[in-house]
Amino acid sequence: MKAAVVTFPGSNCDRDLAKAFEQAGFQVTRVWHKDTSLPHGVDVVGVPGGFSFGDYLRCGAIAAQSPIAAAVKSHAQAGGYVLGICNGFQVLTEMGLLPGVLMRNAGLKFACKRVTLRVATTDSAFTSGYGRGQEIVIPIAHHDGNYTIDAEGLARLQGEDRIALTYAQNPNGSMADIAGILSDNRRVLGMMPHPERACERVQGGADGAQMFASLMGGMALA
Repeated sequence: MKAAVVTFPGSNCDRDLAKAFEQAGFQVTRVWHKDTSLPHGVDVVGVPGGFSFGDYLRCGAIAAQSPIAAAVKSHAQAGGYVLGICNGFQVLTEMGLLPGVLMRNAGLKFACKRVTLRVATTDSAFTSGYGRGQEIVIPIAHHDGNYTIDAEGLARLQGEDRIALTYAQNPNGSMADIAGILSDNRRVLGMMPHPERACERVQGGADGAQMFASLMGGMALA
């Protein structure tokens, strides 16, 4: 399986994400934001965390207009897999690949700590290796992680079982404790916590490694 990891000016988790994919067995290619196409045969695109373009205007808004954005959108619309983490989640909402927006944390402070998440659905390639309701510990590091959506949109996410992960203790005011959501075809996942920072015991825990292993296995069966 082939993965591509996009780097924008200000990305700071792209190497971590590439390593997490590689650890799970993916062949990884790094992609620069000014590229206009993805590598041939790529299966999953990773949009990493960081502060793309300094978070000017809105977090992820400028990155969503980069030359590579059209290729990422086309990949997703053709049924390809996309994983957006932290700033990557913000980018995906700005691209229109996921609904809702990421607002300033309710406490108006940057949140950086390990948090407990609950796996809300296992009906996705990203989460199929966990148990429904399983608690996992994954780090967060964000200032704008307060997921917000209108009532109709929230009801749709809940009704279609598209909430992938929730916070056991909400750190940012996110609606319905949402930490990650899926696209309507369940092949795009956006999440604020950083699974790539929880892939080895030396990082303090390896609960995130299962997500990349699950993705590898789920894509192979798709």
